[in-house]
Amino acid sequence: MDILTFILACFYFFLPAYFTNMTPPLARRANALIFLDVPVDFGKKFLSQPIFGKNKCWRGVILGIIIGILVAGFQLWLYQFPAIQRISLINYQKINIWAFGFLISAGAVFGDLLFAFIKRRLRLEPGARFIPFDQTNYVIGAAIFLTPYLKINILIWIVLFILTLLLHIVANRLGYCLGLHKNKW
Repeated sequence: MDILTFILACFYFFLPAYFTNMTPPLARRANALIFLDVPVDFGKKFLSQPIFGKNKCWRGVILGIIIGILVAGFQLWLYQFPAIQRISLINYQKINIWAFGFLISAGAVFGDLLFAFIKRRLRLEPGARFIPFDQTNYVIGAAIFLTPYLKINILIWIVLFILTLLLHIVANRLGYCLGLHKNKW
């Protein structure tokens, strides 16, 4: 597999987590399931700081995981096509796709919450820069959750970390220029 195909394969493998990560701000913007717009930490504090902060809500957690699982299910369906099989890092027909979808998505959410927790301990406000973790926290979380289930080569996680950092910066700069994001990062 050449380097560009390998990068594409890593990107394709991580699609459920990418969609999981995109879901919370899109759900908030669409005012979807407003009744779930409740902070994950229920407003509680730890060491006089919010545990995660008011921006981390159940709506994003629940919808993010559901969307990630659905994307994994779609990857299973796509696996019937030879072109998809050539760029797949795993055989989607030989794994429990629902477990895979849940673990990669829940891991992505966990990574986001973990680094929100760390930012609050550092007394950083939501939206404050925390480079490179604001851009890659969900890669770290997905790696933590998924690696015990699937033995994924460390090189794949390194490529995903770098790729995600670059994609996140480009996407957010574009979103900022289009007036969709408040921050450039």
